Amino acid sequence: MALLSLNEFTQVSFEKGGRLLGCDVGEKTIGLALSDVNHTIATPFDVIRRTQWKVDSKVLLKVFNDHHIIGIVVGLPLNMDGSEGPRCQSIRQFSQNVLALSDLPLCLWDERLSTVAVTRTLLEADVSREKRKKVIDKMAASYILQGFLDTLRNQKRLLN
Repeated sequence: MALLSLNEFTQVSFEKGGRLLGCDVGEKTIGLALSDVNHTIATPFDVIRRTQWKVDSKVLLKVFNDHHIIGIVVGLPLNMDGSEGPRCQSIRQFSQNVLALSDLPLCLWDERLSTVAVTRTLLEADVSREKRKKVIDKMAASYILQGFLDTLRNQKRLLN
């Protein structure tokens, strides 16, 4: 399948019981989050330590299959003015690589300030720096996916 906009994503007829996968792609890690089967709640899931695409792709395919993934949401790090910076090109390439692996629908989602918001939440919860480092990427993926799920649900309401 191709890279889809939010509007195109709302038109996809998803298989019941499947989950969406949220990805916060960094240079060293990929934070992962899973939706519930009703596409209502995002939950932090795992962090992949990036090595080579060949290895990373095998891990992703295993996640797709083991957790019945039916769609992917990848955070797109837009600049504050909405323009695309150098990291966006890397994310677009990652997305194209994922699309070459699987025919799952994929949507890029604005991730501005996701890591900042999650870091603030963890600081307010008095989580140590060491623990924050271990969970920040999967929590950012969850934050990104939850924003997408909320918007997707509202978009579907408007269409019905």
